[in-house]
Amino acid sequence: MNQIFTPTSKAAEYKRIQVDGVHYYGKHLVLTARGCNENLLDVPKVTEFMQQLVDRIDMVAYGDPLVARFGHGIEEGISGVQLIETSAIVIHTNDQARDLYLDVFSCKGYSEVAVIEFINEVFGTQDVNFQVLLRN
Repeated sequence: MNQIFTPTSKAAEYKRIQVDGVHYYGKHLVLTARGCNENLLDVPKVTEFMQQLVDRIDMVAYGDPLVARFGHGIEEGISGVQLIETSAIVIHTNDQARDLYLDVFSCKGYSEVAVIEFINEVFGTQDVNFQVLLRN
């Protein structure tokens, strides 16, 4: 059974992201970068990327990122998560394809352009494809 929820003005206060006059709870960047350089293969470099991305988009880290190498063969790569006070940043990579998959979700606004520019700077990508979802 579906229920309809009508937020009170108090409940709507936490929706800080505003686009075209509409308030949203959060912004979710879903990104794929292809043809990355050798930094994609290095756990310390991916860890440093996660830490610096937090600063680049003006977020506050909650602890250190958890980053590790997983998988075998065609599925080998690095996965990592950085909790931020307003949600999380998650990364997955694929060594053989040199692809990177990144999710940035936050209830605080940020620039997806800054994220893309930083990915290009660190990983020298050949192609970036992304979507921005506004969560309400």
